[in-house]
Amino acid sequence: MPRTTVYVVSDEAEVVEKAKAYFGPQGITITSYSSNQWREGLEQPQFRSQLSAGTPALAVGLGGTDRSNVLPFPGTTPSYPETKTVTMEELESKAIEAAIVQHRGNLTEAAKALGIGRATLYRKVKQFHIDPSQARKKRVA
Repeated sequence: MPRTTVYVVSDEAEVVEKAKAYFGPQGITITSYSSNQWREGLEQPQFRSQLSAGTPALAVGLGGTDRSNVLPFPGTTPSYPETKTVTMEELESKAIEAAIVQHRGNLTEAAKALGIGRATLYRKVKQFHIDPSQARKKRVA
């Protein structure tokens, strides 16, 4: 029977310790990463293949559209900064631009990461007046 693994991505040691205390007694393996380790790791194909090997739900979540396997830690609620409400178009535009920057202007890879078709991404890039060539000049934070 495969063993369950929970990946914790947090810069707070307290969160990692709470996860270990919660899941450890249930025989669940905890693997923790800082946000920088996780971000840098996801850029490496070897890291991604190690994560997805034997982890069917994660294999879908890394490149597909099903993100249901990413859950908040029990007993916590995600915190949202108190800012003005933004429109869906603004959110969509920012998500598209971030994906293009993350993939250094490669629209095919950005479309895969967003879970949309390449033609759809091209149409939305035009709709939102996004210049993919600018993404090649930006540095991913």
